[in-house]
Amino acid sequence: MLTKATLKWIRSLELKKNRDESGLFLAEGHKLVGDLLPLLSCRLLIHTADWKPASPLSPQTECIAVSQDVLEKASLLKHPQAVLGVFEQPGINLKPEDLRGSLSLALDTLQDPGNLGTILRIADWFGIKRVICSWGTVDAYNPKVVQATMGAIGRIDLLYTDLASFLPATGLPIFGTFLEGDSIESVSLPAEGIIVMGNEGNGISPAVAACVTRSLHIPGYPPGITGSESLNVAVATAIVCHEFRRGLQG
Repeated sequence: MLTKATLKWIRSLELKKNRDESGLFLAEGHKLVGDLLPLLSCRLLIHTADWKPASPLSPQTECIAVSQDVLEKASLLKHPQAVLGVFEQPGINLKPEDLRGSLSLALDTLQDPGNLGTILRIADWFGIKRVICSWGTVDAYNPKVVQATMGAIGRIDLLYTDLASFLPATGLPIFGTFLEGDSIESVSLPAEGIIVMGNEGNGISPAVAACVTRSLHIPGYPPGITGSESLNVAVATAIVCHEFRRGLQG
């Protein structure tokens, strides 16, 4: 039985301060919960009678079967999908030297949960396993971010830190996207480095821009024709990551 106290506790995880204090976050839906169960520790599952896990659950996972009406009271979604899980945040502690030998992403004060969730999914698709976020970036365990990752949040190592001090300490080439940068099509892109993506409205902050060792630009088409002022940051991230990975195939 789902008590009122447990229901209140679940709903409290909508707030960042409660997620930070507890080290927990929410995930909802057949696919998302199913993807995360083998990857992260699950504290609690509440589900309708027709939901069944695809694999055996940990003995530490409490399961409570509820009616659809009760699930709707616990859910943060408009249309709940049979199961809700309370998962433990992995608490990864990355050091600058841990990024060496691979390609990573750095996100500077991104504000939109949908953008962050999509970018984590993009990183996962392109085999980028480490994402470093500025303190001002939206919380990756925000329920809207988690839903948008489609499970990628369980496969990405995340760190929130001061980018201006962390990035130079890696000793890696640091690439930033700017309107006045070199065309990404004309630059030889390495397998090792950090790609910095900036805020939706203001781009990369001056302090972080000072760490960038190579400025890149995504050219529009046809050349010389004025179109949209800029690309959505998640779209731009996908293009940049593709170009880095495409260069390794040649």
